Amino acid sequence: QQHRQLGSGKTLGLLFFNNSLRTRLSTQKAALNLGMEVMVMNFEKEGWALEFADGTIMDGDRAEHVREAARVVSQYCDILGIRAFAGLKDKSEDESEQVLNGFIDHSTIPVINLESALGHPLQALADAITIAEHKTSKRPKVVLTWAPHPRPLPHAVANSFIRMMQQMPVDFCITHPEGYELNDKIVGNTPVFQDQKQALEGADFIYAKNWSSYLDYGKVLNRDNSWMITLDVLGKARFMHCLPARRNVVVEGAVLDSGQSLVIEQANNRTYAAQLVLKKLLETL
Repeated sequence: QQHRQLGSGKTLGLLFFNNSLRTRLSTQKAALNLGMEVMVMNFEKEGWALEFADGTIMDGDRAEHVREAARVVSQYCDILGIRAFAGLKDKSEDESEQVLNGFIDHSTIPVINLESALGHPLQALADAITIAEHKTSKRPKVVLTWAPHPRPLPHAVANSFIRMMQQMPVDFCITHPEGYELNDKIVGNTPVFQDQKQALEGADFIYAKNWSSYLDYGKVLNRDNSWMITLDVLGKARFMHCLPARRNVVVEGAVLDSGQSLVIEQANNRTYAAQLVLKKLLETL
């Protein structure tokens, strides 16, 4: 209540180029908690096809350039959020972050990353809050484990979680099958194991997440269901996942239904993570 006046008269615009449940609702809730108005657009379905390259002759199917679109949106909003996933077809194109960077470069207002090709910082912040709330030791062991999935998924959540854990007082490691090595510029000196059992030994928090191959970009190389997190694999650890999670593929349903699961707490903390970021931005306006 004490911060409700902070966002009074201010508008948050949210442009979604991809689907969303938690990010969309939690960010709206956070803005409302701060007294902001919110406008939401499913841009991929409702907006004009955008051109991002400069100097192009726009005689194809792209009707509007991001230069105009970003400046127009800046007239209607005080803060803008953008969600645009990796296409997983062209690594260099995904790593250029053309949608997110296009709006950052040409907007005249602050832009928040609601998940891009390379990162999901609001999720990582919520994850950090969740671990801080539920840890029972000063330096808990946190393990990020790859999990199977029928579809190729982006690296954004894993990338941001790694970066966040590298800044926290935790013993952190990563485990995945051969061929699922992540960007070594992000992984850095973080220990990596291809033996999941070895990596999970003594874990306090197990964060399961699928990602497609980074080296063989966007490919599914392994669907080994022995990497699924079960109650037996979980042991005494707390289970984390950003959601949505495929039951009995990524994680055993019994794990999600158990008292060791923190997925709902993570989702709840998405509101507080977004609210913290919005508050900091509003204080600069």
